[in-house]
Amino acid sequence: MRETSVALQPGLRGRLHAFIAHPRVQAGILVLIVVNAVLLGLETSPRVMAAAGDLIRFADRAILAVFVAEIAIRVYVHRARFFRDPWSLFDFAVVTIALVPATGPFSVLRALRVLRVLRVLTIVPSMRRVVGALLGAVPGLLSIGMVLVLIYYVCAVIATNLFGNAFPDWFGNLGRSFYSLFQIMTLESWSMGISRPVMQEFPYAWAFFIPFILIATFTMLNLFIGVIVNAMQTVSDAEHADTLHALDRTQDHIEADVHAEVRALRDEIRSLRTLLETRSGQ
Repeated sequence: MRETSVALQPGLRGRLHAFIAHPRVQAGILVLIVVNAVLLGLETSPRVMAAAGDLIRFADRAILAVFVAEIAIRVYVHRARFFRDPWSLFDFAVVTIALVPATGPFSVLRALRVLRVLRVLTIVPSMRRVVGALLGAVPGLLSIGMVLVLIYYVCAVIATNLFGNAFPDWFGNLGRSFYSLFQIMTLESWSMGISRPVMQEFPYAWAFFIPFILIATFTMLNLFIGVIVNAMQTVSDAEHADTLHALDRTQDHIEADVHAEVRALRDEIRSLRTLLETRSGQ
């Protein structure tokens, strides 16, 4: 399970813990999440809903009932620890959203039911590692984002002053310059759509656009990728260190048990030798 595992007292909680943590049960939950994702996709098709709408809605409610039962069991088993685990809180939130009536002011929540599909992230360990690495990379990404905003601001002011009068639709004010520079950064029709028309009026405009693309697109993108890769490597190294630490603890326990058994055998041999010497003396 995703919550911190502790030794549970024998009884109902222990049996429920063993049941909900069983690999087959977890695999079954994963299959239901995938099936539920397919059903939510089918609900977007009027043709399919007209043919099998009642069956799809019934299956969706049945799967939701299973999810609710799973969450209830986990809350009962883990008590307060359930609400201290971020992944468990995420599961609780997406299932709770599905229970809110999607009518009136809450009609937007009907579209949010698809968030249940994201429970795959909490079931599959490799996906959890990726998400954890992305969250760990957020501070570095924010720093790069701030640098990128500064570059955008400087370039937007320059572009507005240089090209604003001739091309007001693209660079007429700071907001339009920001949007045009964002289009250029994505390389979406930047050459034929913006750069070449501007160069017809300002032949040396390439001296502005090319450095901007090199900095904003290639350099910043590589920095983003580097931060994410470094975060994933850090998570991988931490998991490797935890595994080695667990193996060391297990080895220590095994060695301690072996030493204890050897001492016990020596004591028994010493006792037998004493007994034999006593009998032979008689």
